[in-house]
Amino acid sequence: MTQITRRDALRAGAALLAAPAIVSQANAQSAFNWRRFAGERIEVSLTANPRSQILIQNQREFEELTGIRVGSEQIPEQQHRQKFVIEFASGRPSFDVISISLHVNKRQVGRAKWTADIKPMMADATLTAPDFDFQDFGAGAVAYSTQADGRMDTIPEFTDYFILYYNKEIFQQANLQPPRTYDELYETARRLTDARAGRFGFVGRGLRNANVVLYTSFLLGTQQRDCVDANMRLLTDTPDAIWAGEMYKKLLRDTAPPGVAGFNWNESQTTFAQGRAAMWLDGVGFATPLEDPTRSRVAGKVGYAVVPAGPAHHHCAMFGTGLGISAASNERKRGAAWLYLQWAVNKTNQLRFLTSGAGAPARQSPYRNEEAIRTSRFGRDYFTTLIESGRIARPGLPEIVPVTEFRDTLGAGLTNTIGGADVATELRRATEAFRPVLEASERAS
Repeated sequence: MTQITRRDALRAGAALLAAPAIVSQANAQSAFNWRRFAGERIEVSLTANPRSQILIQNQREFEELTGIRVGSEQIPEQQHRQKFVIEFASGRPSFDVISISLHVNKRQVGRAKWTADIKPMMADATLTAPDFDFQDFGAGAVAYSTQADGRMDTIPEFTDYFILYYNKEIFQQANLQPPRTYDELYETARRLTDARAGRFGFVGRGLRNANVVLYTSFLLGTQQRDCVDANMRLLTDTPDAIWAGEMYKKLLRDTAPPGVAGFNWNESQTTFAQGRAAMWLDGVGFATPLEDPTRSRVAGKVGYAVVPAGPAHHHCAMFGTGLGISAASNERKRGAAWLYLQWAVNKTNQLRFLTSGAGAPARQSPYRNEEAIRTSRFGRDYFTTLIESGRIARPGLPEIVPVTEFRDTLGAGLTNTIGGADVATELRRATEAFRPVLEASERAS
């Protein structure tokens, strides 16, 4: 019997969160006016990435539309997380709009109520543009932006699915098809590994902390599917958890390049781009450099496929960001910030994300834009993979507050297995080390 987890319950509520009543109200004829807050200034703090660059490069559109001035910054991911946590905790954040990595900070932000619930603003027809089209957002992205208590304290910006990159030339030469299961993934990677020739069947994250999201990709294919249960108890030393660890170990130990224990996504990307690995499992947002012939030896040779299925389920890991409004901002700035959020995630900007390879948009309409797809640098299999991934996506990390500590602790054990350590022993040790951290965090909630 399939276990119903806290996350399953949250997803089951996604249809309710789509809130047809809210949407119909927001789309009703109203006194909505884009220039209602003309003359106001808001501060926007974003994580440095290609999507933020798109928003900043085009923010004059918003300023001319609304008369609102925007001060924008983009900060590297780790520093950005530290900055906003410190500023929110001080009670005087310097920003009105903030980008949140939901796979890291969702529960922390939600528990402290640092960002405002946008559902009342969305329901206000004087504040929400008639063409906002909330129903265009995917149910999974909406659930990800919604807290367990029903508050929607961010608007979905993008979703990052783990996909399988593969070298079509290598596969054609070997007369092979992309693997459909994780067992096939291992066998295919083993078959394509030729260490003497400097070619390996697989590459992926081996570095402590970064590697956990590859491990959880395997775990999502088991009956368990999650690292915690409905009562937030840790499940990282179970038979399913050990199966995922064994898959992780043998792929990276048997079929990946030497030194993979020190690889993050960038080293993995470089290896694949040099044609030294036949397959790479990682986020879809890393595709753009692979198709740049000035940076990649495999440009035009990259195949895209959904991740393989596990022994019990077929899910891909999902990560993503949402844009929130600081609850500490005054009412007028919150109103101006809500207008900014509507512009930032409008259909034009979401299409820009997709066609530039900056990531998978949270809206569904970009995937139906045939002209944009036809003229994109990416082949149709890229877009098909995104659509199919959206149907099977589940959060790739547990929704807990000490997620960084979790990744550090579990990641260290996983890295040890690449060197030959016993999987069950390492996972039990990591579980015992992290369990009191998680329990202390839950007691503080």
